Amino acid sequence: MLLRISAAVFSAFIVVFAGAVSLSAAENPVVGVVNGYEIRLSEVKDAQTRLPQQYRKIPFNDIFSGLVDSLVDSRLAAADARSQKLHEDQEFKDAMARIGEQVLQRMVLSRIIKGSITEADLKARYAEFAKETAGSEQVHARHILVEAEDTAKGIIEKLDKGGDFAELAKKNSTGPSASSGGDLGLFGKGQMVPAFEAAAFKLKKGEYTKAAVKTQFGWHIIKVEDRKSAGPPSYEEVKDTIRNELSEQAGTDYIKRLRSAAKITKFNPDGSPLNGPGEGAKPAAK
Repeated sequence: MLLRISAAVFSAFIVVFAGAVSLSAAENPVVGVVNGYEIRLSEVKDAQTRLPQQYRKIPFNDIFSGLVDSLVDSRLAAADARSQKLHEDQEFKDAMARIGEQVLQRMVLSRIIKGSITEADLKARYAEFAKETAGSEQVHARHILVEAEDTAKGIIEKLDKGGDFAELAKKNSTGPSASSGGDLGLFGKGQMVPAFEAAAFKLKKGEYTKAAVKTQFGWHIIKVEDRKSAGPPSYEEVKDTIRNELSEQAGTDYIKRLRSAAKITKFNPDGSPLNGPGEGAKPAAK
């Protein structure tokens, strides 16, 4: 699979990166040359990380050629813009100043976060998480989804007479799980719409709802195949998620500290003063 990233998509998500890592030529080979300018593997990998989520999920080897082409296009367009002296325009200088502010923000936040989160912090937060999720329950359920309540009642009558739930789901359900006999697999609380969840978690293993359950999708007949207590995921499984959570909190705390020490005055969209002091504003000295 060869994928060429459009210039619009590529340029919209590529941001100047602060702080390059020193790599040897073997680790960072030249993967393209355009008018004498070398494109290194590290540039391509960096470009991939700045694409929209749906592109980042594509295997690197599949998207590699498209990324190189996009970097070539970017270099050619930038060179042509310089030949037209667009880099001397005030518009360009203003844009670069804004990008510079963003890069500095990224750099300082990166260093603050790196210096404030330790392995001990991650494990401590995991211990809290494990305690919070201990003893949570999951159910393994099937369902039959139909449009009309009368249809659901007729299916329940067949179940009461010994009908096979999975076969009735295959024949009658309008949901995407019909081909698998209505099998929804295991799920915990908070994963289904409220009415469906409430009904499913009231059932014992082997039971099905004696009255159809109404949701925005239609009428459901639910059968619980199994119930089990779900232990927390392992530390390694959630380590990155916890790191992101703590990183976000560290960044938020850092900005709060800056705001608390700053004099900030904000205005209405028309430039007129807001009523009362601005956010974080300190009273004037007397």
